[in-house]
Amino acid sequence: KGRPPVPVDLQKLIMQMATANFTWGEERIAHELLVKLGIRVSPRTVRKYMPAQDDGSRGPHISSPRWATFVRNHAKAIVAADFLTVVTVRFHVLYVFVVMEVGSRKMLHFNVTAHPSAEWTLQQFREAIPCDRYYRFLIVDRDSKFSEELRKSVRAMGVKVLRTPRGAPQANAYCERLIGTTRRECLDFLIPLSESHLRRILRSWVSYYNRARPHSSLGPN
Repeated sequence: KGRPPVPVDLQKLIMQMATANFTWGEERIAHELLVKLGIRVSPRTVRKYMPAQDDGSRGPHISSPRWATFVRNHAKAIVAADFLTVVTVRFHVLYVFVVMEVGSRKMLHFNVTAHPSAEWTLQQFREAIPCDRYYRFLIVDRDSKFSEELRKSVRAMGVKVLRTPRGAPQANAYCERLIGTTRRECLDFLIPLSESHLRRILRSWVSYYNRARPHSSLGPN
């Protein structure tokens, strides 16, 4: 009675294809099955066996197989950015802006300011993303400093801006880990005297981080 069920192996294959290729919809998977394997399945049937998707309000999550696969597949073309705060000996709050390349874990750029406006942040992106390097994606959180005007300017540079979901800092886990490492191995051991003093300290730290410090996730290189 009715249409025969799809074989279990094909159900698993559809789920695997959808998980490994998060941009593919049911029609793309159905076409791939037909062209590559000669298996004719309707898009409606494919949709039945695809993993459940959340609504667009949550956005990508670092623990999601689709998000993790996307970051892994495009790591060399992804940069991530974030701010951390530092308090000086006179209790002045300074903001440190960092930009890193996810694939190599290198810190591409940093700067220090007491007033991190959107205009200042945009200038940092211009300095961090050179024209001779092909970056396609930028991961940032929903801080107001990453304003809509700033995101439009970054997109004009040919870089797509990916904003993390609200309340999910782990979606920018690579940059969060970089900030944590900077605190634990550098900033927790001293109190900067001024903005220029903090900049000198970080300049030395970034040189060590990029050239001498081993990165466990990348192996001994």
